[in-house]
Amino acid sequence: MTYGIALDIGTSGTRGHAVDLDSGKILSTVVTECHPLPGANVMDHLTFCINVGNDIAHRILMDTQNKVIKSLGIDLHKVERVSICGNPIQLSLFQGIPVDDLAFAGENAKRERGIVDQARNAGVFSAVDVGLDVPDGTELYVPPAIRHEIGADALAMMYKSGFLEDDRNCMVTDYGTNAEMALKVGDEIYTGSAAAGPAMEGQSIQCGMLAGPGAISDLEYDVGWRCSVLDENITPQKGDKFNFLIQKEPLEEGPMHGKATGITGTGVIAAVAVAQYERLWNKGKLTTDDGLLHLQDNVTISSKDISEAAKAIGAMRAGHFCLLEHAGIKFADMKVMYMCGASGTYVDALKARDVGLIPPSSTEIYQYGNTSLSLATDLLRDPEMLDKLQSIADSIRANHIMFAQDKIFSQIYLQELSYWDEGLSLAQYNANNALEGIQELPKPRGRASVHRIATRDIQDLGERGLTIIHNIGTQLVGKMEGCTGCGKCVKECPEHALSIAEDKTLTVQTKNCLGTACYRCQMSCPAKVYQYNKLQLVE
Repeated sequence: MTYGIALDIGTSGTRGHAVDLDSGKILSTVVTECHPLPGANVMDHLTFCINVGNDIAHRILMDTQNKVIKSLGIDLHKVERVSICGNPIQLSLFQGIPVDDLAFAGENAKRERGIVDQARNAGVFSAVDVGLDVPDGTELYVPPAIRHEIGADALAMMYKSGFLEDDRNCMVTDYGTNAEMALKVGDEIYTGSAAAGPAMEGQSIQCGMLAGPGAISDLEYDVGWRCSVLDENITPQKGDKFNFLIQKEPLEEGPMHGKATGITGTGVIAAVAVAQYERLWNKGKLTTDDGLLHLQDNVTISSKDISEAAKAIGAMRAGHFCLLEHAGIKFADMKVMYMCGASGTYVDALKARDVGLIPPSSTEIYQYGNTSLSLATDLLRDPEMLDKLQSIADSIRANHIMFAQDKIFSQIYLQELSYWDEGLSLAQYNANNALEGIQELPKPRGRASVHRIATRDIQDLGERGLTIIHNIGTQLVGKMEGCTGCGKCVKECPEHALSIAEDKTLTVQTKNCLGTACYRCQMSCPAKVYQYNKLQLVE
């Protein structure tokens, strides 16, 4: 028997399959609980890479990839093929390709710094040369990026969902920390990528976690609001039922009572919807007695959690607005939506439409699983797909929109922040749009037809099932001259990534650290001597 390994490297972590190359069957699945580099989004990973160097970031990432493949439970001496998929930053780090061209969008900025754009086309490489612990001669299959920030994972969502074959005006989004999206109008495809933030993956949420066993993934109305909790096969099952106006104690215990350990991004979106339905959200605050929504097994949602989710929703909606405006069509002309990724799989599509994750005009909604890992698995079975994927990528490079530089995106995102945190009305929202020559945001009307193509993020876990690994990442350590050892930085760390020893040595766990997205440790130092960038990597 010979084996293949498929890897999906995302901003929030890695997912891997072991595949029997003779039969094409998936044997086992491994996922990591997070990413090994500090940070909550791709920009944090870029910044860390630029600060410490490509080589160090590559080695940290590859250490995790080797832990993933060793946990698949196969004889690595019999591996003949490896395939990967992911966004351009993650695949560049994996391959050891410089990422500075991804950090700067403007041509002038690149020219001033002597930065050369890297080719990220489809190719077959040596898996050993990039640092994987597999036999010499093992081939590495890498699908192409479309351009800049739209990578192989975006190509995967278009190809695997059926979006490319749909002759209707339609949109597709891969919901995650970095949300890739595309709009198809006739033969034209418009692409973009929104840094939605970690809330979509359950991160930067007090009780948040990735989609895995024990995660609350939804709240369903059942004469009260019933939690859906993912079981050992990451399939939603019934949990406890609550009346959030009464709070705290469940109305009824469900089969998953006592088994919830946190809440994933789709559960947070459900909580946002419920807060709106029950009118528990007002100008950036939950209006419950203690400012919390109490779910089962001591899992709670705070006002801060909902604000974090609102930032992600705002970025998504700004991106969708941007694509429609550049294509010159109205919301009413776009009624078909494809949803990919873990969040696109588990989220209640109607709640997603109500809160703004998908256009309110959507009347046909298709929910797919992890298309990135699925495409990587297809490549193992049929390596000749690479040429076809390159041809598709070449054909859709013309209409890419850089949201970070787009005035429409900025206008809508600022309005979204005001809408969620300051109580901006929809009427004023649309009046502001009119002043900028931007179309109105309609209200959702009627029920949409929802087609759940996948019941879980990773549809086939293989006969050996799912393994989640936690022992990834490394440490940053250092001493700061003038440090008093007060521990204020440790107390302020929201992810409990920081510790301080008796000799005042500071230690940061990279996999837990939010990096440049946070810096609360540095900002909270009373002596103003803590400097995050002076910490050194433990190798």
